[in-house]
Amino acid sequence: MNQYKMKPFVGKPIIEVTVPGSKSITNRALLLAALSEGKSVLKGVLFSDDSRVFMEALKTLGYEIDVNEKEAKVTIVGHGTQIPKQTADVYVGSAGTAARFLTAMLALSGGHYHVTSSKQMQARPMRPLLEALEFLGAKFQFLEDEYCFPFEILGREESSEKKKVSLNIDASSQFLSALLLNGVFSKTGFDVVLTGKRDAKAYVKISMKMMEEFGVSMRQKSENEYEILPSGHYTAREYQIEPDVSAACYFYAMAAINGGVAKAAHVHFDSSQGDVKFLRVLEKMGCTVTDEPDGICLRGPEDGILHGVDVVMSDFSDQTMTLAATAVFAKGDTTIHGVAHIRRQESNRMQAIVNELTRLGISCEETEDGLIIHPKTPKCSDENPVVIQTYEDHRMAMAFAVIGTKVPGIRINDPYCCRKTFENYFEWLTKLNLELK
Repeated sequence: MNQYKMKPFVGKPIIEVTVPGSKSITNRALLLAALSEGKSVLKGVLFSDDSRVFMEALKTLGYEIDVNEKEAKVTIVGHGTQIPKQTADVYVGSAGTAARFLTAMLALSGGHYHVTSSKQMQARPMRPLLEALEFLGAKFQFLEDEYCFPFEILGREESSEKKKVSLNIDASSQFLSALLLNGVFSKTGFDVVLTGKRDAKAYVKISMKMMEEFGVSMRQKSENEYEILPSGHYTAREYQIEPDVSAACYFYAMAAINGGVAKAAHVHFDSSQGDVKFLRVLEKMGCTVTDEPDGICLRGPEDGILHGVDVVMSDFSDQTMTLAATAVFAKGDTTIHGVAHIRRQESNRMQAIVNELTRLGISCEETEDGLIIHPKTPKCSDENPVVIQTYEDHRMAMAFAVIGTKVPGIRINDPYCCRKTFENYFEWLTKLNLELK
């Protein structure tokens, strides 16, 4: 399917959804299970392009993996810090987590590997992580552009002394998570000192929490300094993966702009995922949000009016596109700060948002670290439809589909790019439309 024809909801929708497992937690759990000693059982696993690439990479490295998609369960036999194959050709696809976590794993292990990625991932930032790994003794040979995929990993010489590595995470906090999660390979331990300006660490906290859940402790010395203790050992276990709050946010936004009600099963405010903060933004815009036993319930504004907001989104920047789509229907401007780094993700998300809102006749200004959205009724109809370009970016496809639940004439180009994280998203939308009718 090259395009998906959106159909506005009929009346005020009552949306009840069960979203897949968190991509961020799934890929961390896959890594930790592989680095544990013995058999781990992961439940609630997300099956998507990104997680499948991660699992295939582990299989390529010799790990025994049993997959049960019907039950959303994966069993992995871990080998501690002894990767079964010390030489292999490894493909990391377009997944930032797979690319960064597996690169750190392979580089710190001391093996020899040929690592390739998709064209999209070749253009995404890797230099800060690769330079940190070089400082820790890893050797690379870059086959095309320096500090980009593809490259060869040519072993590692670990210093007998504990090192202190500087790391800039302005482009991605995954650089820090990659070092922390794979610190068990170090016999001496090492410190990581953060440089740069970005202080968004919600996903780093997920990494630290999961490390502890798999039996490895580390120490945060200060706001910007982390200590990896020497010779840690992960313990195999059964692990339940949280639902993906990022995926749930699209449905909450649909309820907000349509004056309806939405509930995502088992999504709660005690989630470790930073995107749960997006629900507080919707609350600030006029929605009512309550955490109920079976999931967070959001009700659109009683008076039907959403209000523009001024918000820093550095800790939940994946929802920038969702807020931009929601802000179209607000009363008053919406200003977003703290998201400069989204220019270098799956797409230049800042420019993509401006492009597609402009295509809909909506004024949107790009600032140094964010956006200003001036709301207006989108210029589209069944007679004069607008085709939204998605830039091979799953979040652009899913977020701009939100607009199409309110107004006619929205077409989503390349809708199945959402397979990266939520492969049946548009099937859910079709199902919701049928139920509402």
